[in-house]
Amino acid sequence: MTAFPDPLPPWRDLLRRARDREGRAPQGRWLQLATVARDGTPRVRTLVFRGWARPAALDLLTDGRSGKADDLAGQAAVEVCWLLPRARSQFRLRGQRQRLDPERDHKERERHWRALSPSGRAVWGWPTPGVPLQAGAPFPAELPDDAPVPEHLLLLRLALEQVELLDLRPHPHHRCRWRAATGWQEEPLNP
Repeated sequence: MTAFPDPLPPWRDLLRRARDREGRAPQGRWLQLATVARDGTPRVRTLVFRGWARPAALDLLTDGRSGKADDLAGQAAVEVCWLLPRARSQFRLRGQRQRLDPERDHKERERHWRALSPSGRAVWGWPTPGVPLQAGAPFPAELPDDAPVPEHLLLLRLALEQVELLDLRPHPHHRCRWRAATGWQEEPLNP
């Protein structure tokens, strides 16, 4: 586990415990990223959680050739919905895509690339997402450990400003919010 110089916000332990209830099920790492396209319409995609960069900043990876990159270039504000069904919890994480300086971005992309399995790397060897399918286009099942980091591997580091939890277990449901602007103080809300 990564050690952080700053204390963890109180919602981090709640999120960790909810994720622990998912066990080894892959949905414990899946979250939905909401963005706004340049034409003002919403977009939602499922991504894989890749880890914490800081106590309130998380990392995701995506293909820079996809529409997400264009959406984020026009509007850095995002919201992530992380539904953890076994825990019956929904976390809504709101923040901004953080831009890293080129050297740091390269190092972080390299670190994440090396942490992927050969089959996990494979999707970055596929043709450009969202364009018409070409017969015979290569779709490798794996990329080896020594494969270079593709330029289109895009690191999405999200610096969080607000987190909401909707706990669906009790009656009535429990809902609360934490905001960075208030030092992550818990604010109970109506569900």
